[in-house]
Amino acid sequence: MRPRADRPALRDQAGAAFTTTATSALFVVSGLVALVGQLRITAWCTRTWTPARCLTAGTALMGAAFLPPLLTAGSPPTAGGWSAALAVTPLLLCAGLLAVATTVLYPFEMDTVVSLAGGRWVATHYGLYNTVCGIGIALGNLATGALLDTTRYMGRPARPWLVLALLGGGCAAALAALSRTGRLTARPQPVTSVPA
Repeated sequence: MRPRADRPALRDQAGAAFTTTATSALFVVSGLVALVGQLRITAWCTRTWTPARCLTAGTALMGAAFLPPLLTAGSPPTAGGWSAALAVTPLLLCAGLLAVATTVLYPFEMDTVVSLAGGRWVATHYGLYNTVCGIGIALGNLATGALLDTTRYMGRPARPWLVLALLGGGCAAALAALSRTGRLTARPQPVTSVPA
């Protein structure tokens, strides 16, 4: 039932309820992909690709996940009904693709940290890795929020999604280049003999 135009309080309540439902749906999609797909996707990636290829593919998929929101970025907000559901669909697709990308990327990302550590100071390498990731996430969220607000104000609401997609593509290209040069695999350590 649509709220009547002469009752703004009811219209605002319906909009808030829809926003809550849509936000919940994003978490449900992401959680379902992780619960249902993590082991299957990781097993398939292990059989099909090298770890470096999984890193590259997962990062490329993360970049591609930001393309669906371009479809509705400039659309006027809707109060409910089928048009609102269709407007949310690209965001649900984005959340699903990001979850799939994470299932492709994360296990091999952790293995790469161990491999590059060469079996030495593994916990320290994980700590440094997590610190750098935490700083990157904080700064990335801050920059993305500022970009979303600024471009909406400028009348270019699709631009942040394009920037995020290009950033993901650029990171995937950088990982592919590192893989080609052998920098994503550990170099064998020389074996030294221990006197008896």
